[in-house]
Amino acid sequence: DAITKDLGNSSSVAGSTSGSINSDKINASNSDLSYHDGDNDDDDHVDDGDDLSDYGDDDDYIFENDDDDYLNMQAQFDNVDLPPGVEASVSWLKEPMPCENVPTATSTSAQPDAVGLPAVAVVGGGAGAGTSASEVACVASCKMDVASSSSNAPVESGSDGTEEDKELEVMRRFQEFKKFDTVDDFSDHHYNRMGFEGQQPPRNWTKKIQDEWKILEKNLPDTIYVRVYESRMDLLRAVIVGPAGTPYHDGLFVFDVLFPPTYPDSPPMVYYYSGGLRLNPNLYDCGKVCLSLLNTWTGHGCEKWMPKSSTMLQVLVSIQALILNAKPFFNEPGHESNYTGDVGDKKSKAYNEDVFILSLKTMMYTLRRPPKHFEDLVAGHFRSRAHDILSACKAYIGGAEVGSAARGSSSGEFKAAVGGMMNALVSNFTRNGAKNCEQFCIASDS
Repeated sequence: DAITKDLGNSSSVAGSTSGSINSDKINASNSDLSYHDGDNDDDDHVDDGDDLSDYGDDDDYIFENDDDDYLNMQAQFDNVDLPPGVEASVSWLKEPMPCENVPTATSTSAQPDAVGLPAVAVVGGGAGAGTSASEVACVASCKMDVASSSSNAPVESGSDGTEEDKELEVMRRFQEFKKFDTVDDFSDHHYNRMGFEGQQPPRNWTKKIQDEWKILEKNLPDTIYVRVYESRMDLLRAVIVGPAGTPYHDGLFVFDVLFPPTYPDSPPMVYYYSGGLRLNPNLYDCGKVCLSLLNTWTGHGCEKWMPKSSTMLQVLVSIQALILNAKPFFNEPGHESNYTGDVGDKKSKAYNEDVFILSLKTMMYTLRRPPKHFEDLVAGHFRSRAHDILSACKAYIGGAEVGSAARGSSSGEFKAAVGGMMNALVSNFTRNGAKNCEQFCIASDS
């Protein structure tokens, strides 16, 4: 993540991360929002109001085989027309599972490094020796669901070629997807009605934004993608890939940015597309991004926005390195000093388990509603990473710690939660065009 690497004397990662702060400068939304307190109950892994992390309620993750409910929820999601900045209800991400959450122990195969981890032995899918009749039927049910999902895989417009040709075209677009590019349509941008809408920006402001574009075009890392708007230079959209070795691995995280009229004297405003999920102390479900570099949290010296040297590249790299890190539990104020040693490690691991479940839901949210101008990135990314993500899930069900191939003390609730989402992931990845995902279907032993 190159936390200390200096990019052009002005883009090294700086700042600190933490919880909320009462400030006149709220870099989150174009409307008044109610933010959560930074202080969490010691026993909660995520905010009190976020019951998604409480997998004592199995209904959040494990669903019965009900095709009517599945179709109803699918139609509800596909037909909804949300205005910019309004997020989908979390319940839309729930899909009925053909099976319960007990893995089929049939065969193992070494999978490639999925999350920056060593190759791990992963439980294979399908029916094999020693598999009960109910398991065979359950896996078959899952494969039938996958087969029906395949018919909904994206079809490239204007192409009359074979399915293989279409697959090659999708991956070609993904491989050629630029890290930085200019686009026209900003209609779904969160800040499209703010900033210089219908006005001519000052020349010195325009020059500064052009300089920012040049820095981004030359220095973006391979895991951050940016689109800027020719007719609205005050707007920017970024998609950040979750770093390997963290509970955010292989995920895509979407941010909208506004350069205010006072830029660079004031920092950019940043909005996170949460899908209603709170998966980090610094990323609020209302869209707020809490970072000292954005002046949304306290900081000292170069940790805060510095008009003469801070850049948008620095902001994006800081979000990836400082917020989407391996131990986000300690981003919360006071946790690093209050929870030390084994106690801190235990709470951090439990929080990572919560976060990974929410990250999986974010993947499905992004697949269902990819951000405009990033459709090729989303389709290609999850086609190419589907098996790696599912392999990691299998490893976690087998006891590996989140973000690591090492065996650990993963909770039974976490294993059940991952198992309860596996078939939904298989269905979504297959619908997106990924092949042979049915091998990861979860079967019941009942």
